[in-house]
Amino acid sequence: MVSSDLYHIKQQFVLGAFLSLSKLELPDSTSDDYLPTVLYKARSSIALNEAKSALSIIPSGSENVALKAVASLARYVGATDETKAEAALEELRDLSVEIEGEEDVEGSDQDMDLARLLAGTAFARAGEIEEAIETIGTETEDLESVGLLVQIYLSINRPDLAKKQFERSKRWAEDDLLLQSIESTIGLVTGKDNYANSVSYFTEQLGNPSLSSPYLLTARGITRILRGEIQEAKSDLDESLEQQPEHAETEAAYLVAAGLGTSFKHESDELWRKFASKYPKHPLAQDIAEKSTAFDEFISSYVVPPLAA
Repeated sequence: MVSSDLYHIKQQFVLGAFLSLSKLELPDSTSDDYLPTVLYKARSSIALNEAKSALSIIPSGSENVALKAVASLARYVGATDETKAEAALEELRDLSVEIEGEEDVEGSDQDMDLARLLAGTAFARAGEIEEAIETIGTETEDLESVGLLVQIYLSINRPDLAKKQFERSKRWAEDDLLLQSIESTIGLVTGKDNYANSVSYFTEQLGNPSLSSPYLLTARGITRILRGEIQEAKSDLDESLEQQPEHAETEAAYLVAAGLGTSFKHESDELWRKFASKYPKHPLAQDIAEKSTAFDEFISSYVVPPLAA
């Protein structure tokens, strides 16, 4: 039986309340909630790109497979060079082999599912998509793992496979918040019914007075951009940046809203210069830079034909 405290922590994690969870006080180390709370808090810190904070709360010397996996993921996210990043990925590969080889691994089935999920997360971030999918397993009955598979499939433009995973999970998963979140993510990418389900889901969750989630505000802001509600989107994104300043995805969405809006287009050029300078490796910055270079190359090779006499 999951305690009410742990249930609330899980709900916050699903809804992206990472800031709140990263500041959470840990229960006593003898409590049944201690290990799960450490894992949620460490994962929240990783989501905020605070790898050192995540590593600082992981008990040293633990052989628990989930703790080892979250530590390796933190080392991957916090790696300062390619060598350190690859070393962390190798740790996760070795751990995955241990789990699949049914060796003497410390941890419950739930811990092993989480270890696979964390390894798959690292592999997906590294661009190793096939390895990520194989590690997680397409027949998994861990709902959070299904959520990651859905995100991976959507990222490679395979909404059909994402929907297949969602439909499969409905046969055995409870109709809980995570299942709704997965459905709204698919709707956000596919645009079903003018994003009605997605915007409804985000709005409903934002109505929770005990929750503070910049993630949800950004998600609804993006959905509103896609619906053409630019001013409303800007309002959501402004509020999200107030709660969590200098968040790359939120700033990217704000930049798009500024470019599409009629009342604040004058902001877009300056916002773009700042964004490209601050986040040169962000997909949006890289995509626009590549297109700009291609355009300049085309212009330089274009020969203007002579005027007709």
